[in-house]
Amino acid sequence: MADAELVVQVTGPVATVVIHNPGRRNAMTPAMWRQLPVLLDDLEADPAVRALVLTGADGTFCAGADLGDLDELLAAGDASIAVLAEERLAAFAKPTVAAVRGACVGGGCQLAVACDLRIAAADARFGVPPARLGLVYPTPTTRRLAGLVGPSAAKHLLFTAELVEAERALRIGLVDEVLPVDRLTGRVDELTAAIADRSRLTVTAAKEIVDGRADADRIAWWHRQVLDSGEAREGVAAFAERRPPRFGWTPPGRT
Repeated sequence: MADAELVVQVTGPVATVVIHNPGRRNAMTPAMWRQLPVLLDDLEADPAVRALVLTGADGTFCAGADLGDLDELLAAGDASIAVLAEERLAAFAKPTVAAVRGACVGGGCQLAVACDLRIAAADARFGVPPARLGLVYPTPTTRRLAGLVGPSAAKHLLFTAELVEAERALRIGLVDEVLPVDRLTGRVDELTAAIADRSRLTVTAAKEIVDGRADADRIAWWHRQVLDSGEAREGVAAFAERRPPRFGWTPPGRT
């Protein structure tokens, strides 16, 4: 395994992307930022993958972006490789879960916020440090953070650059659940297994609609998919017969 890379592990219907840069507390290097969209393209195209987990190696999620190539990041602004990777993660068509232990700071927080759900261990710490560095946080990242935690909490994180403990992150809506360290992996496995077992039609449509990526024509298309696929009839029949549903819908063009 290289010193700094993203490692993909696929177990059944769940793909896990591990941020691995142990010498820098899993800081994201430029090569890792560029690697992420490529990995996501492959996993999105894989019909066997139903959900994705993003986590860090060795008890740390990600301590931020490696600032060794700061000039490159500054010159690109909102078109930086970090923002492009974040936007690709946010647009990933399948459910994404950030499993957070330890430091989740800067670029790490950027990636966690781009996921659909964030499940944290009690030792997780979150921070947005641009005010310590004299940087302007990217516009898409700032808006995504504010949409998640609200304007006031986002301003507090951005203005102070303070680290926020897991319980406070839960109170402000930055994370969805906080668990003891020894229960994090089991809970993430349980959650992703449940998601993978649900109707792919429902889950995919819900993600598009909640994220604001479905216009009126697309929403009408989703409703036609419900009628044409028989997915709802199967769900109702399974409920009445007290058996697990056998959902069969897949995105058009995939098997």
